[in-house]
Amino acid sequence: MAEGEKLIPINIEDEMKSAYIDYSMSVIVSRALPDVRDGLKPVHRRVLYGMHELGVRANSAHKKSARIVGEVLGKYHPHGDTSVYDTMVRMAQEWSLRYMLVDGQGNFGSVDGDSPAAMRYTEARMQKISEEMLADIDKETVDHKLNFDDTLQEPTVLPTRIPGLLVNGASGIAVGMATNMPPHNLTEVVNGTIAYIDNTDIEIDELMTHIKAPDFPTGGTIYGYDGVRDAFQTGRGRIVLRGKANIEEVNGRECIIVDEIPYQVNKADMIKKTADLVNEKKLEGISTIRDESDRKGMRIVYVLKRDAIPNIVLNKLYKYTALQSSFSVNNIALVNGRPQLLNLKDLIHYFVEHRHEVVVRRTQYELRKAEERAHILEGLIIASDNIDEVIKIIRASSNADEARNNLIKRFELSEIQARAIVEMRLRQLTGLEQDKLRSEYDEIIKTIADLKDILDKKDRRMNIIKEELEVIRDKYGDERRSVIEYAGGDLSIEDMIPNEKVVITISHAGYIKRTSLTEYKTQNRGGVGQKASTTRNEDFLEHLFVGTNHQYMLFFTQKGKCFWMRVYEIPEGTKTSKGRAIQNLINIEQDDKVMAFICTQDLKDEDYINKHYVIMATKKGQVKKTSLEQYSRPRTNGINAITIKEDDELLEAKLTTGESQVMLALKSGKAIRFEEAKTRPMGRNASGVRGIKLANDKDEVIGMIAVDDMESNILVVSENGYGKRSSLDDYRITNRGGKGVKTISITEKTGNLVSIKNVTDNDDLMIINKSGIAIRMAVEDLRVMGRATQGVKLINLKGKDSIAAVAKVRHDEDDVDVDETTENTDVSNDGTTVDNNDTENNNNE
Repeated sequence: MAEGEKLIPINIEDEMKSAYIDYSMSVIVSRALPDVRDGLKPVHRRVLYGMHELGVRANSAHKKSARIVGEVLGKYHPHGDTSVYDTMVRMAQEWSLRYMLVDGQGNFGSVDGDSPAAMRYTEARMQKISEEMLADIDKETVDHKLNFDDTLQEPTVLPTRIPGLLVNGASGIAVGMATNMPPHNLTEVVNGTIAYIDNTDIEIDELMTHIKAPDFPTGGTIYGYDGVRDAFQTGRGRIVLRGKANIEEVNGRECIIVDEIPYQVNKADMIKKTADLVNEKKLEGISTIRDESDRKGMRIVYVLKRDAIPNIVLNKLYKYTALQSSFSVNNIALVNGRPQLLNLKDLIHYFVEHRHEVVVRRTQYELRKAEERAHILEGLIIASDNIDEVIKIIRASSNADEARNNLIKRFELSEIQARAIVEMRLRQLTGLEQDKLRSEYDEIIKTIADLKDILDKKDRRMNIIKEELEVIRDKYGDERRSVIEYAGGDLSIEDMIPNEKVVITISHAGYIKRTSLTEYKTQNRGGVGQKASTTRNEDFLEHLFVGTNHQYMLFFTQKGKCFWMRVYEIPEGTKTSKGRAIQNLINIEQDDKVMAFICTQDLKDEDYINKHYVIMATKKGQVKKTSLEQYSRPRTNGINAITIKEDDELLEAKLTTGESQVMLALKSGKAIRFEEAKTRPMGRNASGVRGIKLANDKDEVIGMIAVDDMESNILVVSENGYGKRSSLDDYRITNRGGKGVKTISITEKTGNLVSIKNVTDNDDLMIINKSGIAIRMAVEDLRVMGRATQGVKLINLKGKDSIAAVAKVRHDEDDVDVDETTENTDVSNDGTTVDNNDTENNNNE
């Protein structure tokens, strides 16, 4: 060991800890996380400042990228040249940044993941918007620090007029933490910031009326709003993004055309992986995929096979490929050098605070400069008032220093004033120049007063920030690119949607829609009805249901699964439109179909869900009761509602209070009535108990009702249009599991029983034929008759037409446009058969 040296033993564990903490703090603070004030990481800031210093502004010529990279490396950023160039490239890619900061010339890569040309081939300059980030940097608005070799000063933050962090977002992986912030629309962000300045106590929900959601450079659709709300409220959230797809017919073949893909998705990779799935038979229905993108825009064409249903294929593309991806928001940024998780209001608050500091420092700088100029002008005015004496003193002095000292003694001037007088040019002795001096002095005195007023009044400073933001908005603001589809999630947009009554219809092929109830008219008994729905060939309306927009819908399928949706999320259609395929709205299996619906109130209301039950019936006569609470936590892929035995299927589900009486009716015309209390509540996976004995193998249950109102009547309808209402008392209460009693006399003329309902005089009846004809009539027009009769003709059927569905509708005077005459509408009968199940609403009216 050399003389004078000594060894200090250090515990390796302690050394590792301290060294690793130093390293992690260095990465967090000066590499991976953006500053909350200007939204930039050190490398971005250095690139922009380097370009500013080089003079490659938006209005100057492009300069070689290598020149800019060299400038930044040599002066400010002592790391690899690729880190600087890659940063600069990303700032020039329109699919990476919502508002580009660099104007690139040459090959800067592509959305397919192609790498950019080397920096010796490309050129760049600043974008106009970048100059706004550096505006006033020379007015001592921000702190500067020494660069890596202590020879130059670099800014610690930019005095940006753009809310950079919100507008362009950021992503970075530090040590032990990461950030992933989405970009937003500049117009919306400025409006939100102005709203915050006007009211600093503004709630985040109110800010969200201005800043609706992130706005991605690649457009796409934000599917569902829950993740957006979480991100804005807490700083963390998962935003689901979908590409924009349309179904078009190209050369006689149905195609899915995608013209926007989710943010940060590599188009070429997405197409390749989709092709692999098609080849592996995991994705069916696609025959070829073509990428027809060009300089005019993106266009990916998925050509479908002839038998494919476009909506189902599109749904599978969303499910299995990057056409639907998610953006996990994690708003971590540096606040005063420390990483912090920030919500929407925090981000705006820190930006406004930064702008306020910039305005104060800029005003102080301008005030100092104005006062210095005013001081010089005062000296020049004194000199011009005594010009002869000043010339005499200067001529009598042997050198400039002596002249200055003599002037200071004679006129009590300062050193600065005396120097300005000595250096004054002869042309300033003209009368015009002297007037200019005085008017400049008057102007500068006004400016000083105004600047002092700004420094005294916070309101004025805030107004300046607002005005500058408005200029930015008018100059650079644009329309949203990403569309928000609220129906993808559960958004509280009740205020925007009127809580009106709607008719929900589902066709045999699984097309669903909601229509305002007011579109349907009331007709008298025996009418022919009016055209209710346009359906595809071989299709007809099978289910009809009435509810209100704000209610929750539970869908029960043949296989015993339950799905969940809000009524207003069902696509709206006219009375004659065919609706949307249900596969697009809920993740139902292809060989399954919806059999029953329940409309409930708020599923988050614990008191409500614990006091209500769902009672279900299957075709083979099984019944089961489960608490509604078991259905209050829905999952995207549905939940099991009942275990269905072999050769059976779920037929009906009803919402009850636990006090109802249950009636089941058979195709053969028998019905049973028993107390709901006879079936104990079971778990979701149970298969239930016997409700009614079937007469034979061919017999089956066609309907179930849950009766709350003991004054109500029982209405039954047969497939050939006969129906009648009988008193509830005609059906005696028995134990469940019996054979039941006759409810209607079944003959060849009447056809089998298709529907059973409990009705009152306040109800209307809606009947739909297989051919798509609908008729609405008042129940009060039907007299009460005995249960063993065959009833009266409710609707005139043409040819081999028969009844497909029956529903009851609440009879409201407001809803009804009574039409005394019948409308003759000729509709050809397609002769299709139907599994005669029907569904009605049960929302405890």
